[in-house]
Amino acid sequence: MTYTSILTEIRGRIGIVTLNRPQAMNAFNTAMLTELFDALDVYDNDERVGAIIVTGNEKAFAAGADIKEMAEATPFDMIGQGRVEKWDRIRTIKKVVIAAVSGWALGGGCEFAISCDMIVASETAKFGQPEITIGVIPGAGGTQRLARLLGKNLAMEMVINNRTLTAPEALQFGLVNRVVPVDGYLTAAVAFAEEIDARAPLAVRMAKDSVNAAFETTLAEGLKAEKRNFYTLFSTEDQKEGMKAFIEKRKPNWKGR
Repeated sequence: MTYTSILTEIRGRIGIVTLNRPQAMNAFNTAMLTELFDALDVYDNDERVGAIIVTGNEKAFAAGADIKEMAEATPFDMIGQGRVEKWDRIRTIKKVVIAAVSGWALGGGCEFAISCDMIVASETAKFGQPEITIGVIPGAGGTQRLARLLGKNLAMEMVINNRTLTAPEALQFGLVNRVVPVDGYLTAAVAFAEEIDARAPLAVRMAKDSVNAAFETTLAEGLKAEKRNFYTLFSTEDQKEGMKAFIEKRKPNWKGR
């Protein structure tokens, strides 16, 4: 497809989606959200793609939502547009999605990044939820995910008092996986994605599902999901190949089935 607000490329086996509204610091408008989730669906169903990266530019991953679209909206307008419901689609992506973040990740930009499975941040990355300064609160998962990722107190400070986390702070508090120099953050994210792509594809999918179950359910339900996924993998060719390769002291040849 031809997109107007994003760029797409496949680098090796890594699908890359680049947010491309630099004039608005990549703020999410309706068109960008529609294109972004369409591209994610395409890559999720493309056998040539083993993992997905979403990125912006060095100055901004995404600086929130396009306020001009919402300034005069009524509750019924917002509900009718299903704006925040669009974000639920990130949870349906089966492949691993990595956010490669440099510069500002604010509001919806922060919410999207923390909705991804992992985050590679440049040294200049800054994460925040400044919605309180314009009279609203995060609406696409920020209050819930930040509380689970960072704990109540720090999440409260970010949401209520507009605290921004620098890249080193985000690493310290476990919000990001790694911090790298700004001139190589996308290269580092691609290398990270290639490491994941080298794993057994079905096991990666089951692992993602199991960790998400821990994030979204009770311990008892999470343990059920883990056991189900663990046993299911013993029906795959990759499980037989992986264990055989371990015994034979060689590199496994994954088939994804």
